[in-house]
Amino acid sequence: MKNKAVTIIVGIVVIVFFVLLLKRISIPTGEVSANSGDDIIRIGVVTWGGYAAGQYFNEGFEASTESRFFKEYGLQVEFVLNDDLNSSLNAWKNGDIDLHWYTVDAFPTIVNGLKDFDPVILWQADWSRGGDAIVARKGINNVEDLRGKKIAVAQLTPSHSFLLWLLDAGGMTVDDVQLVEVSNAIDAATAFKSQRVDAAVVWSPDDEECLKAVIGSNVLESTKVATNIIADVFFAKKEFVRNNRDKLAKLYEGWMRGAAEINNSQLSKDRAIDILTTGLGVPREFAKTAIDNVRLVTHGDNIDFFGLNVDFNGVTGENLYLRMAGEYQKLGLAARNIPSWRLISYPQLVQQCELAGTDNDAEAGPVFAALPAYAQTKPSLATKHVSINFRTGEFQLDENAKFIIDQEFVDIAKAFGNAHIRIEGNTDNVGDEITNIILSKERAQAVADYLVQAHGMAPNRFIIVGNGPNNPVADNNTIAGRAKNRRTDFELVQQ
Repeated sequence: MKNKAVTIIVGIVVIVFFVLLLKRISIPTGEVSANSGDDIIRIGVVTWGGYAAGQYFNEGFEASTESRFFKEYGLQVEFVLNDDLNSSLNAWKNGDIDLHWYTVDAFPTIVNGLKDFDPVILWQADWSRGGDAIVARKGINNVEDLRGKKIAVAQLTPSHSFLLWLLDAGGMTVDDVQLVEVSNAIDAATAFKSQRVDAAVVWSPDDEECLKAVIGSNVLESTKVATNIIADVFFAKKEFVRNNRDKLAKLYEGWMRGAAEINNSQLSKDRAIDILTTGLGVPREFAKTAIDNVRLVTHGDNIDFFGLNVDFNGVTGENLYLRMAGEYQKLGLAARNIPSWRLISYPQLVQQCELAGTDNDAEAGPVFAALPAYAQTKPSLATKHVSINFRTGEFQLDENAKFIIDQEFVDIAKAFGNAHIRIEGNTDNVGDEITNIILSKERAQAVADYLVQAHGMAPNRFIIVGNGPNNPVADNNTIAGRAKNRRTDFELVQQ
């Protein structure tokens, strides 16, 4: 009996061994075996349309043999959905997630908290193009109208960055408004719909729900116009990158191919919408809007974003990172000793990628049609007064004037890439009125010419106005007042 029992036990062990062996070496036609978990690249994401290129190329959120990452590159990829940011970041720290999303503008607020893990940014996934919006109640039609008003915003998030940019475009700061801090953009929308605040920074499609809930409200601004403020990127631990360079290079290439296909094929876009509908657990219309409200960036866009194109004069990742680091540091919300862009960016994946063809090219700049004469008086969204000194009777820009323009307005013009810009020249009341009007227009034109020549902006983007002494902002009877009136106004014109 004893020998028989031993024989049975040995037989069971052998059977179990072969079952486990077969499980390991045979791959089913659906999801990848759990035993291959160590080989799965797990990517942390939120409910957002900007990651659709990777999810589309993966044929869904789960690691699967149907994935093109698996079929074409031998990669097993899983997207881990978690809208709780702290929980998701902790999972990344613990090694449960390999790559994690964030936006470059807000990265300075978290980077020091991740320093023990040596994070590096690998690639850009998207630009928000309508996915973020600022809604306002009736009577608030421009940035100046926000002065003293209550604004719901999730601090230290892309929503916060968007608001800071808009206030700066209007010559204002957070000291000029009342910030009502909420946990996230969804809570900001709730605060607005309950009319506890005058304005809120929200996500789409919550902006549409806000307009329905609050009669007379409007979308003050969205990233459809503020095109180059919120850029989603993916980052990983440097050690993980060192150990998985080849896999990450393939992951990046497949992701960029996915973006190119969605951007250039309605069939591919429809497939991406289906995948988001299932993966995010949302209605199909929500998934469609989520993709429509982003620019899924291409390989060419990433070349520009990482500063690898010497001829590119648009917004780079380093531009955004450094500017917003400064803004958050001034507010005491980011450490002074954050690492440089060079230390937290990893452009090698982009550099070694060899994707070619027009589908992979960088995004072309917006095309501006010449505006009719009435555009000179069209309402502005935001006005920033900038003092640019000219020699008496002259309109040529000196180097100091160019420096002031670069410091005070160029970043805003690039960030609000789809906005027309009205440049208004103004003088004090000294001298002949007609002469001053002509001179002020020549000065405004000189500023526009500089922006075209030095920064590659479209000539038709600008509306040139010469007010002369007829639009003072201070008392012309004092020296200080006259100095304030000798200014150039930069206005973002409402669409």
